[in-house]
Amino acid sequence: MTRLTLVRGDITEQSVDAVVNAANSSLLGGGGVDGAIHRRGGPDILAACRDLRASHYGGGLPTGAAVATTAGRLPARWVIHTVGPVWSAHEDRSALLASCYVRSLAVADELGAATVAFPAISTGVYRWPMEDAARIAVEAVRGAETAVGEVRFVLFDDAAYRAFAARLN
Repeated sequence: MTRLTLVRGDITEQSVDAVVNAANSSLLGGGGVDGAIHRRGGPDILAACRDLRASHYGGGLPTGAAVATTAGRLPARWVIHTVGPVWSAHEDRSALLASCYVRSLAVADELGAATVAFPAISTGVYRWPMEDAARIAVEAVRGAETAVGEVRFVLFDDAAYRAFAARLN
């Protein structure tokens, strides 16, 4: 059974097997969580992402998909990159957001990861409402078939922490 825990803090400081990166489809870094992971993890992550772009993901990583690279200088073994959907008031993209969590856990299983840290995917520049993102994230992780022992949601601020805490209780 997977244990779900909450941490208020910085995902780049988590000592876990795998850190999930809320990446953009280019895999080449960006802002928010993506930028922080690339900055703290160093050039090895970018080099691995460039290799992925040159081989399997020439057109970029599709929304809802996940792929792993080295974690570089992060206190983790791997980074699992996933591309969240941009929130829309006119189109339900919830299944794509849930897929980010489920596919990331599937990649974690392939790697043999026992602990995985997730950010609140799509809640930054992709504007997904935090309460709804928390609901989707917790339901997706609880419903996923995975051997991961601990899923840690690492929330950057108090509002995100409260939204996820409300879903876990």
